[in-house]
Amino acid sequence: MKSAIIYSSTDGQTRKICEAIKEYLKNKHEHKIVSIDNISEVNLENYDLIIIGASIRYGKHSPKILSFVKKNSQLLKTKKNVFFSVNVVARKQGKDTPDTNPYVQKFLIKTKWTPDKLGVFAGKVDYPKYNFFNKQIIRFIMFITKGPTDTNKIYEFTNWDNVKSFAKEINDTFN
Repeated sequence: MKSAIIYSSTDGQTRKICEAIKEYLKNKHEHKIVSIDNISEVNLENYDLIIIGASIRYGKHSPKILSFVKKNSQLLKTKKNVFFSVNVVARKQGKDTPDTNPYVQKFLIKTKWTPDKLGVFAGKVDYPKYNFFNKQIIRFIMFITKGPTDTNKIYEFTNWDNVKSFAKEINDTFN
């Protein structure tokens, strides 16, 4: 089975998760990872499975991902498909499943898409990487949500065992 793994990543964590998923999928060489920015270079008809991973920044998924899903809704219906969201809210118990994560639910409502499989992963806060403005906004959001606020540190919330389990579920479901 060939899959296209399409991602939208703000700071690189979603791409990193896509790379991990690819590593755990059977027949690694049959899977192509592509940024939403380069999706026009890929003929999706050549793939059996489409996996879409999208990050959140300031409470929203990339408009490019939203547009892609809406524009390709008919194609997605003809292919096996998966969607996962990467957001820092998923670090909290009770917001760490597709059914309980507000961003996943909002995305599904906006796109009117019902993927065959859903996932959600906690992301990463990399304060040293951010410019002054983003650092302050994200710090404020973390303060409000009782998250870490030391801007000298990096906080990786991604549970890599969950990523591995998700990839294995994709193998079991679609192979």
